[in-house]
Amino acid sequence: MDKTVDEAKRYVNNAKELLREKAGKENGVYRDRKYVRLAGHAAYLGVLVALDGLFQVKKGTRKSVEWYQEQLRKTDRKLLDSFNAAYDTLHLAMGYDGNISADVSAVGITTAESIINWVETRTAEA
Repeated sequence: MDKTVDEAKRYVNNAKELLREKAGKENGVYRDRKYVRLAGHAAYLGVLVALDGLFQVKKGTRKSVEWYQEQLRKTDRKLLDSFNAAYDTLHLAMGYDGNISADVSAVGITTAESIINWVETRTAEA
């Protein structure tokens, strides 16, 4: 499981690096939507990698957002709320829309990290 969490953290670190080094933050907004989109996708994938490890999803098996929501509904409703926020912020606002607000990106990255940390704690107890 440690490998899965480490991989998930690597995705989020890559997202942070893209925002820091490529997106061109100026006055609270990013100048390059392309890198905001890439960062949003990377961080969201980090969340999915962590959850796949938690739910023991085989690599290469694609699950829908509804599947993750259903699994989290059974596991932890508070985490479900965090997942929904990550989906909206990382996947939709950043990944698809390329929302250039640095505050939006910061909240999305923080949410991704909190989900991954929750998974790490949960799997360490098992």
